[in-house]
Amino acid sequence: MRAEKPVFCQVMDWIHGEQFRRCVNRYQGNYRIRNFSCWDQFLAMSFAQITYRDSLADIEVCLRSRQDQLYRLGFRSTIAHSTLADANSSRDWRIYHDLAQGLIARARRLYASESFGVELEQTVYALDSTTIDLCLSLFPWARFRSTKAAVKLHTLLDLRGPIPTMISITEGKKGDVTVLDDLVLEPGAFYVMDRGYVDFERLYRFVLAGAFFVTRAKTNMQSSRLESRPVDASTGVRSDQVVWFRLRKSIEHYPDRLRRIRYRDPESGQAFVFLTNNFDLPALTIAQLYQCRWRVELFFKWVKQNLRIKHFFGTSDNAVKTQVWIAICVYVLVAILRKEFRLELSLSQILQVLSVNVFEQVPLAELVAKTTSQNETANPHNQLVFNMF
Repeated sequence: MRAEKPVFCQVMDWIHGEQFRRCVNRYQGNYRIRNFSCWDQFLAMSFAQITYRDSLADIEVCLRSRQDQLYRLGFRSTIAHSTLADANSSRDWRIYHDLAQGLIARARRLYASESFGVELEQTVYALDSTTIDLCLSLFPWARFRSTKAAVKLHTLLDLRGPIPTMISITEGKKGDVTVLDDLVLEPGAFYVMDRGYVDFERLYRFVLAGAFFVTRAKTNMQSSRLESRPVDASTGVRSDQVVWFRLRKSIEHYPDRLRRIRYRDPESGQAFVFLTNNFDLPALTIAQLYQCRWRVELFFKWVKQNLRIKHFFGTSDNAVKTQVWIAICVYVLVAILRKEFRLELSLSQILQVLSVNVFEQVPLAELVAKTTSQNETANPHNQLVFNMF
């Protein structure tokens, strides 16, 4: 009877070899490379994500301790932390960005019918950013303040999943609103953002593209009421109005009507003022869409706790982006496995199972299926459980 592949190799088999080769060839990743190919680099960095390694030396020691298994894991070169450091610094990070985009497209198809708490046929995205602090002496290109460095992860999250569809990695001082210039807007889709993204010249691009935004109004916004719509106060909606800007400069930037909804959360009593360019959905649905924006905050918390993106294995811009995008590849791979095997486990639990069984030679489906969720943590914020959304 043929021995089963190691669990780690079975996970990596979900990446199509031809898809990976196309990403590598697109950026000549293996040009003049005799040893330690891009695939070896990807395997080593994915191993670090799955098994919670803390450094390049840690990766080297762990893999060399199982030298007899490396070939079966897919490695074709000797693992050395210096070689891996050079690869992270010099191999184009866009190889793994493009690979992640292919995996994301597959995952989005699998989760297309998932519910995120609001009954809506259109795609809904949440846009936000998180900051990761760095040492200024090691990351001078990421200067944030006079004595501090940081990188910022701008993320567009498809709430059906949730699956990250766009991640932009910038220096920490870059303004959140500028990421709107890089968005490829999808007609008919909803984009939910906090008021840090309120720039009416940029928001008018959503109108021109046939897309919809939901955000919060700034306190200094000056507008005139054109129409008031009836509301059901028992739902928390206080008013539903169509407005027009008063100031000439604002009108030049956004020469169209806006919908302004005042809402008070029945549970917390907190008051909100929402702005949107959608005039068809009920006011309560707009409020519910904005509440779903917090799912991107849960995503940030989850990846910081479960993936290696707070401590980087290299100090160059290319090494940082390489590590982040390979981490996203691992995240999406696990999401795909969860759906393909129809698991009720959270992603955290699946990662924990994989982390202690990477060298085991048992069928992956059997391994994850027999793992129960009895030890689920009582704190749901520490688990990114898809059916919560």
